[in-house]
Amino acid sequence: MPVAIAVRRATPADLMQVLDLCALLDAADEPRLSVAAAEARFSELMAREGHDIYVAEAEGEVVGTFALVFIGGLAHTAHDSAVVEDMAVAAGRQGSGIGRQMIDFAMQQCALRGCYKLALSSHLRRSAAHRFYEGLGFRKHGYSYLIDGSVADARSG
Repeated sequence: MPVAIAVRRATPADLMQVLDLCALLDAADEPRLSVAAAEARFSELMAREGHDIYVAEAEGEVVGTFALVFIGGLAHTAHDSAVVEDMAVAAGRQGSGIGRQMIDFAMQQCALRGCYKLALSSHLRRSAAHRFYEGLGFRKHGYSYLIDGSVADARSG
């Protein structure tokens, strides 16, 4: 039975729960941000136009999070695109419909802005997440390339 959730914009009071959820996405050896660094980064991100961090609440508890970032351009008749990042559902709540409802919310926001696409990326090792996204109608499209670490370090090496 799907859990009913409310999706809302994250507030500073949600930050520790958001960080706990995001830790589910991090590599095992990745250090956690200090509280001061996390607070500063959260404030910076939430002040950016077109970048929002959301939480999903069920029964008064934060059970999921994701970021939705809108990207403008001149191609595609100047319609925005959007990217879902840092999507995580609490370990004990996975499989209960929370992720689907968060993606539905993101798709509604994209529709309101007239976006021509919604994209996301997922690490190669996350095969269960891939099945989940494909079950929602996402399909593999093209290739994703990245430069790990500091881009400045990569360019100078």
